[in-house]
Amino acid sequence: MAVRSISIGAKVPSVPLFEGSPGNSVNLAEELAQGKSVLIGVPGAFSPACSASHVPGFLKNLRAFNEKGYTGFYVVAVNDAFVTKAWGEQLLENKVAGDQIRFLADPKGEFTKELDLLFDAAKFFGNDRSKRYALLVEDGKVTNTFVEPDNTSVDVSDAEKVLKDA
Repeated sequence: MAVRSISIGAKVPSVPLFEGSPGNSVNLAEELAQGKSVLIGVPGAFSPACSASHVPGFLKNLRAFNEKGYTGFYVVAVNDAFVTKAWGEQLLENKVAGDQIRFLADPKGEFTKELDLLFDAAKFFGNDRSKRYALLVEDGKVTNTFVEPDNTSVDVSDAEKVLKDA
C-alpha cells in the first residue's frame, strides 16, 4: 500500500481535536477556513526535539511568519488534552505568542490518521503517533507540506525552512 499522506490542495480534515480539556472540542477545518495558518504536527508533547527545537523554532519566528500573513499556529499532538495543555503552558511561559499559537490534542490519533501522518511509535511512545510535520494552510486548503521522511527528525519541518517557502 503506497503512502498517500496529505497533499497540496487537500482540505484540512473535519475531525474533532481538543484544547485544554476533553470537553473543549475544536474543529480545525472550521478554524482554518479563512486566512493563512501553520499546522505543526509533533510526535509527542514534552518529548526532547518537540520541546527543545521544533515548536520553539516557530515561536522564535512568529513575527516573520506574521509578516508573510500567517496569523494562526496550531500544534497537534497525539496526546490527551491535559498533557497537551500543560506542555503548551510550559512552552509559552512568559512569551507573548500565546494568543496566536494553540496546542491541540488528538487523543486517539483520528485527525492525524485522516492526514495519513500516523506512524508506529510503540517502541518509544507506546502507541501510534504523529510524524513530525508542518503544513501551510490558506483558506482551509493545504498550500505546502513539510513532512519528515524518517518521522521524527527536525529538518524538513524546521521553522526556518518552512518560513523560506511560506
